[in-house]
Amino acid sequence: MTGIKTTGEKKMMFFSGRAHPELAEEVALQLGVGVVPTKAFDFANGEIYVRYQESARGADCFVIQSHTAPINQWIMEQLIMIDALKRASARSITVIVPFYGYARQDKKHRGREPISARLVADLMKTAGADRILTVDLHTDQIQGFFDGPVDHLFALPLLADYVGGKVDRAKLTVVSPDAGRVRVADRWCDRLGAPLAIVHKRRDKDVANQVTVHEVVGEVKGRVCVLVDDMIDTGGTICAAADALFAHGAEDVIVTATHGVLSGPAADRLKNSRVSEFVFTNTLPTPAELGRDLDKITVLSIAPTIASAVREVFEDGSVTSLFDEQ
Repeated sequence: MTGIKTTGEKKMMFFSGRAHPELAEEVALQLGVGVVPTKAFDFANGEIYVRYQESARGADCFVIQSHTAPINQWIMEQLIMIDALKRASARSITVIVPFYGYARQDKKHRGREPISARLVADLMKTAGADRILTVDLHTDQIQGFFDGPVDHLFALPLLADYVGGKVDRAKLTVVSPDAGRVRVADRWCDRLGAPLAIVHKRRDKDVANQVTVHEVVGEVKGRVCVLVDDMIDTGGTICAAADALFAHGAEDVIVTATHGVLSGPAADRLKNSRVSEFVFTNTLPTPAELGRDLDKITVLSIAPTIASAVREVFEDGSVTSLFDEQ
């Protein structure tokens, strides 16, 4: 006989960066595992140091880090964590990115521009990632940027069921804030049995420079409109779309988005908006001032969805089966 046979069982280890530890703890609780103790700190010049307090040799490792602000620091920390696991002889490394940084830079609009979403995928692969697990990418094509399996999770069931449970569906209209989100809005319509409307932005030919007007395609008068988007950053586009719906006679407007980036003037815009409720998931931490002062923000936990997908990956199951009902 040549060689050696082993009868050891598979081992899962769950790791978290410092960007959004609350979500990591929730996912770990759903999985019934602990987050591996990790020593991580910044040197005086900003360089990041990471060392795990337990051996990862031969383990299936899952590394969660959401790319919140300061985004470049947390992407770099995750890359360093992946490299540390590769050098610690991990059996496999699955990168969990609830919010994928640079996803909006997925193509060249003009010459001499980068495709930064592809660069992030290349960095993950080079660092040692075998697989990426993420939630609601800005565009589906980003899945093809990574040379390996990409598990694309959806927050639609979580968000749609929440809205459908509190609104009279007979009065509900699903609204896409622009042409790019129509396909997602159409899935909402199928799940809730609601009609579709679209807010179309176009330039006013009689006004120069950057002025735009909003046209609403579809019936919204007297309806409860739910605006659906993948992310809200500064809030300008979504609040303008909501104003257009009210101008066309909407009774109420609810805004839902998977990722509440909420940077810059977002806090003031959300506070001053006529929107009755903003619904996000916790793929990103909600800014403290908004979570404390704005009672019309609702945050739903994406942790059970991520945990279910992690379990399927670890047990060689089907992640797709989690969303087959869509």
